[in-house]
Amino acid sequence: MVAQKPRVVVVGAGISGLAAAHRLCVAGGDRFEVTVVEAGARVGGRILTSEFAGHRVEVGATWVQGIDGSPVYALARDAGALSVDGLPYERMDGFPDRVLTVAEGGEVVDADTVAAPIEELYRGMMEAARAGEAGGGGGVEDYLRRGLRAYQAARSGGGRELEEVEEALLAMHINRERTDTSADDLGDLDLTAEGEYRDFPGEHVTIPGGYSRVVERLATALPPGTVRLGLRLRRLEWGGTPVRLHFADGAPSLAADHVIITVSLGVLKASLGKDGSGAGAGGGGVVFDPPLPPFKREAIARLGFGVVNKLFMEVEAVAPSEPEDDGGGGGVQPDFPFLHMAFRGQVAKIPWWMRGTESICPVHAGSSVALAWFAGREAAHLETLPDDDVIRGVHATLDSFLPLTPQWRVKRVKRSGWATDPLFLGSYSYVAVGSSGEDLDLMAEPLPRATESTDERPRVLFAGEATHRTHYSTTHAAYLSGVREANRLLQQYRG
Repeated sequence: MVAQKPRVVVVGAGISGLAAAHRLCVAGGDRFEVTVVEAGARVGGRILTSEFAGHRVEVGATWVQGIDGSPVYALARDAGALSVDGLPYERMDGFPDRVLTVAEGGEVVDADTVAAPIEELYRGMMEAARAGEAGGGGGVEDYLRRGLRAYQAARSGGGRELEEVEEALLAMHINRERTDTSADDLGDLDLTAEGEYRDFPGEHVTIPGGYSRVVERLATALPPGTVRLGLRLRRLEWGGTPVRLHFADGAPSLAADHVIITVSLGVLKASLGKDGSGAGAGGGGVVFDPPLPPFKREAIARLGFGVVNKLFMEVEAVAPSEPEDDGGGGGVQPDFPFLHMAFRGQVAKIPWWMRGTESICPVHAGSSVALAWFAGREAAHLETLPDDDVIRGVHATLDSFLPLTPQWRVKRVKRSGWATDPLFLGSYSYVAVGSSGEDLDLMAEPLPRATESTDERPRVLFAGEATHRTHYSTTHAAYLSGVREANRLLQQYRG
């Protein structure tokens, strides 16, 4: 009689789930029966490369946060995605040394005497926080504002007008930190936990061939038929062996010895309100039967999970005396500036949601495609607006910050929509005030806990960016956590 292989079902075909499946199939040889079930119609999860106005753009994950020793960078290299194939891509030339910083109303802020010192203050304070050198605890925003007040108090002269500009500049950098972390309010971003976050060494880069090439390489390396699309998990019965997975739309259920859950923290948060019948918490989430134990539920509830959206705009310069659809008379188009915006609340026609972005910048020098990042409530609201309203809001903003000729007009837009996507319900995690890095460790604990049963193999394992204590919120965390959980099972069956 041939022994039955352990059956492993991985829920989610993002980089975390694919990394887990790939590790099991490669390191495990032929020891496991592996299936990846994905609710959507594609692999990749929160990695999604697209095209817009002749450019390759990233709708989701954009950066490789450090390349030295990075497994994601190595995957991109092995996939041939680091070679340039002629199509321009985001941040292909890095960042400019100097940007145009403008205060609301059109006043250019002196780069050397005003804008640069506030940026240095912000960067220095955040570097200190991530080195574990920031005292006081609490939220990041209070920490930054205390620093600004100390800076202003130590400076001789200046006056209230300069202080108002400096406050607007700090608010601009706070908007940037919101998009970096996904925290709607930096007052909710835990200062102490910033000292645990780590990037890989080396420069931060984008991927010329597109981030999707990374996950496509992982997926194509799996045995044929391993990944099954269009299976949305609705109920997980994990109280005994086998674990049973029940899917939406009447799809046949599956049985497994082990399930690796890689859904987003947003989906897990939506799962908390569901009772045994599946009622509650709206349309998202998964019913866990029996319910998740208190330690897991409490960690899910305490951790932060925000939304970050990107707005791509195809822009053109239009002289005031020319029709807006004329394209400036067919002459050579000027370059759109690298515009950083210090909002002061002076121009009523600028919509509130535009005030949540730090900048509108070309995706590379000389590009006709500009990009703005949004987080939190502004990002969520952006998803609800028709394109015409978005374009009007951008025009009102550009007219205020760039009032001199040429006038800049938006021809069309493309944006992400992570908040309303039921398969994600947001973008990435952060450590909120009241939480800690320990909650990220609790997220990673399998069920049943080892302390509850010393001789029983784990039935439900958890991977994903919100389960990694030091690289959370990144593709590095997602990949490494998937490998971690695969290794956990490999250890269980070694020998």
